[in-house]
Amino acid sequence: MTANSSNRTGKLLFAMLSRLHLYIGLFVGPFILIAALSGIAYLLSPPLEEWLYHDTLYGVTQGESHSLAEQITTAQQYLGAATLPSAVRPAPALGDTTRLMFSESGLGPSEHRALFIDPITLKVTGDTTVYGTSGILPLRTAIDHFHRQLLMGETGRLYSELAASWLWLAALGGVTLWIRQRHALKALSGAHSTRRRHATLGAVLSLGLLFFSATGLTWSQWAGGNIAELRHAWGWGTPSASTALIDTDSQVADEHAEHHGHMAMVATSITPEDFDRAQSAARQAGLSAARLQLTPPSSPQQAWRVAEIDRQWPTQVDQVALHPRSMTVTDQTDFTTFPLAAKLTRWGIDLHMGVLFGIANQIVLALIAAGLVTLMAWGYIMAWRRLRTASGQRFPTVTEPWLMLPLTAQFSVLFVAVALGVALPILGVSLAIFVVIDALRWYVKKRYTARSLNAHQ
Repeated sequence: MTANSSNRTGKLLFAMLSRLHLYIGLFVGPFILIAALSGIAYLLSPPLEEWLYHDTLYGVTQGESHSLAEQITTAQQYLGAATLPSAVRPAPALGDTTRLMFSESGLGPSEHRALFIDPITLKVTGDTTVYGTSGILPLRTAIDHFHRQLLMGETGRLYSELAASWLWLAALGGVTLWIRQRHALKALSGAHSTRRRHATLGAVLSLGLLFFSATGLTWSQWAGGNIAELRHAWGWGTPSASTALIDTDSQVADEHAEHHGHMAMVATSITPEDFDRAQSAARQAGLSAARLQLTPPSSPQQAWRVAEIDRQWPTQVDQVALHPRSMTVTDQTDFTTFPLAAKLTRWGIDLHMGVLFGIANQIVLALIAAGLVTLMAWGYIMAWRRLRTASGQRFPTVTEPWLMLPLTAQFSVLFVAVALGVALPILGVSLAIFVVIDALRWYVKKRYTARSLNAHQ
């Protein structure tokens, strides 16, 4: 390939990228915008949740705490039934309440009825539905469902997967355009300065946007499934203490249990006193985190699982499985021994949710999301100005520069597009629809131009 042809191919690829970047902003932008705005609401909701449910989450700060068995008995009296909780989170500190979670019919996936008990006064301070392994309360649950699925269930998840699938491509494409045009952008002024600000801010936020996209995809339905299979094939699964008393083969934990899964019903042989025994045995086994979750066995063939659930820094998520009669350790996991990929997955998810570094984490992510909203606003301003342009091709096709590429470059572009479509199915389907529409636009434009030329001859 000569230098001239190589330069021409580079310009055509750049034209394709520039036009694709425009159309991602126009057509996928609204979904990205909704995800960014709802993400900001989610990140800023913990303080509001603390204020709104303060009387539920906190009790008195003076006195001696009662045993878990006594707290469970109080909950049973409140419920009017001898039902045992499917999980218990003991009060992590003086003044906090204990959370008893019950599996009940009529609740949604990963939802549980939670009773909050003051361990000192044995008063029931709250009775509400909680969601996911984080145990978020109704306010944040509603925001979370809107952020992930627009309150539309599994169908709504396609919106967030569409946004996450295209966001990384928009970010990388924007950085490439900025690198190529950064010197020319410096000379822009007046109305054209919006383009310079858009490009510069996009370059500054690019790492954060790539992080949003990558971690968001791990929760998605189709791309997330591919990612899970890849991690399993490469041995990157997160270890989890096996509760099987007969088959003790290792299990793989689901880090996305925030979003699906139910706790099973409790085995009938379990008593309220067993929760105190399990907590004591877990402490003796080395679980030192203030925040624990005790999950009793659901059948005689299962062990207890006691897990640390403090996902701030430093992360404490060790687990032990305990024999239901002897409370001896049957299996154990230690986060310090996890493969690096498993640790990065854990930290990435917690960082995305704003829990790894607490309020600082939430503020930084909210600022990145706010920057993304600003990028979208500037992008639509530029699109509106383009639409009002009196001359030239306002919205050129991507097909046109692709057809002008050398045959090898055309096939290379097709190969990359197909590979991305297989790995990220929602991106693939939406890209196929776009290609069809774009090709039809190019064909109609070509026919119109040909007829115009014939009419003037």
